[in-house]
Amino acid sequence: MSVLPDENKKRFIAVLSKKMELGRSLNVLGHLSVGLSSQLEANESQYVDYEDMDGNLHPNLSHYPFIVLKADNSNKLRKVREEAISRNIKFTDFTSSMTEGGSILQQQRTKEIKEADLEYLGVCIFGDTEVLREFTKKFSLYK
Repeated sequence: MSVLPDENKKRFIAVLSKKMELGRSLNVLGHLSVGLSSQLEANESQYVDYEDMDGNLHPNLSHYPFIVLKADNSNKLRKVREEAISRNIKFTDFTSSMTEGGSILQQQRTKEIKEADLEYLGVCIFGDTEVLREFTKKFSLYK
């Protein structure tokens, strides 16, 4: 078994709008997670395999915590996005323009909306725990 870095040094944090119903929240979280993980370099995050007593493999789970928080509204999500940009933190975001139809239609719809008018449904970030806490500590856990 290889030596892993301290699992508390980095983390994934997703902040979701509390105004969404559960099914939509899970869909948004899935899109955010896949999108963010595709941006990470091979050595940036750590993934581990688990093996049960019967020898079955449970592969490729994040060594780092993945925390899900909730935001009251789109503007609070926009601020998380802005902080990520200003601090050069890798992120993904998801807006209401990305919910209906296929990705081509969603891209066209999004392009027709000014950023200030976008309704953010979620933002997902990855980075050093202490840095991320500086601007996410005000959010509560998604329950």
